[in-house]
Formats: sequence, structure tokens, C-alpha cells
Amino acid sequence: MEESLKRLLRNSYSPYSAFRVASICLMNDGKTFGGVNVENASYGASICAERVAITSAIASGYKKGDFSKLYVMCDSERIASTCFLCRQVISEFFPKDAEITLYSNDGDKETYLVKDLCPHPFGSSDLK
Repeated sequence: MEESLKRLLRNSYSPYSAFRVASICLMNDGKTFGGVNVENASYGASICAERVAITSAIASGYKKGDFSKLYVMCDSERIASTCFLCRQVISEFFPKDAEITLYSNDGDKETYLVKDLCPHPFGSSDLK
């Protein structure tokens, strides 16, 4: 997965932060969906790599419960975690025991469970 993430990093559109991020969703059936961060001069219109990968899977017909693992690489020597917007979306679609693996660009990695990254998610039951 590490080499695929490195190749995908090249597609990042990050002219403002110069902080490239790539993400790959692994589905239960083995299919993968990649995403990169896409920035915009209006920063609020930017989208993170994790959400691009997840929404690409949804746009291709996958549903909640079809997601298996998520891999994320930042163009940094340090491992960076997912932002809280992405954690919210991850908690919506991935099981609580799904693995999220974070990579630095030099191959260091850390793996977390969704329940550890998102211990108190906002969910559909909070809307009632």
C-alpha cells in the first residue's frame, strides 16, 4: 500500500499549503479507491484525501458497512493524523474495529482502530 500511496501523492493539488496527502480505502470485496487533498483559494472549499477516497467509493455504489481499512500518507517525515472532519466521516462509514494506517513519506507507520481515533463520534442516534 505504501508505494501506491507515494504514487498517488503526486496527484495532490496543494498549491497553498504544499502539504500533500494521499489516501486509499480498502473495501470488503478487495476493491480500492484512492483520494488526494484538493485545495482551493477559498480554503473552506478544500477537501481532504480521506474524504475524497471515501466519497469516491460511495459514488461508485458502495455503502456503509462495505468499508474495511483506510491508509493515509502525508508528504512529511512525520506521521500526521487525520483531521477531525475526516474522523467524523470515517466514523460514519467504517466499523469501529476497522484499521486506519497512517504513514510518513519515509515508511514509518502507525495503525489505529476507528474507535480509538473517534472515541465519541456524532452519529444518527444523536439526531433523535
